[in-house]
Amino acid sequence: MLRALIFDVDGTLAETEEVHRQAFNATFAASGLGWQWSPEDYTRLLRTTGGKERMRSYRQEIGAARPTDAEIAELHAAKTERYAGMIAAGGLALRPGVRELVAGARRSGLRLAIATTTNRPNVDSLCAACWGQPAEALFEVIAAGDEVSRKKPAPDVYTLALERLRIAPEQAVALEDSRNGLLSAQGAGIATLAVPSSFTGAEDFSEAQWRADSYQSADLPDFLRDVVAASNQPARTSA
Repeated sequence: MLRALIFDVDGTLAETEEVHRQAFNATFAASGLGWQWSPEDYTRLLRTTGGKERMRSYRQEIGAARPTDAEIAELHAAKTERYAGMIAAGGLALRPGVRELVAGARRSGLRLAIATTTNRPNVDSLCAACWGQPAEALFEVIAAGDEVSRKKPAPDVYTLALERLRIAPEQAVALEDSRNGLLSAQGAGIATLAVPSSFTGAEDFSEAQWRADSYQSADLPDFLRDVVAASNQPARTSA
């Protein structure tokens, strides 16, 4: 029996990756580093999960000695702060259908969780910007990338979410936009709905149990259409 929906964040709840790219580039410029990631660069770099990991991968790709790992950590902290300011200023919206799906899940009595590669401050910033609420008011469990030793495609963050929910893998469905996320969820034994984002449409989602073009009700598998339909119904109360 389905008991929980576990959401990825970037590219799943909202099309955040372009804002992340701009925040990285602005941080690089402010530091005098001289890096500039194009949309094509960033699409390729997204195959490496985690912002600090992405910077280290790019450093290796171009054969640079700097920034050092310590400098990368400082750059990433500055980028996180810049990203939060950018989305707080407006312009970021939830992907169409996400608001109704989350509301319907809550009214249906499903539990909601986050399993993301990004760090907790980015989760908080998105929920404040898009819902005007703290993340913990929306999601019972939040498992973030800075809490696990291995990021997606390793299953660690989904395993952590399951442990905190205290449910079995077969009682949850994961919602993902990337192949790394799909592999992570399935590595934890969780059936997955893949809804590619603007940066991940060319990736391979052949292992997903379900695939949709959007979170609009008509695109979703039947069991999630029923959840969305509940968004207009009174919240379920316990006996």
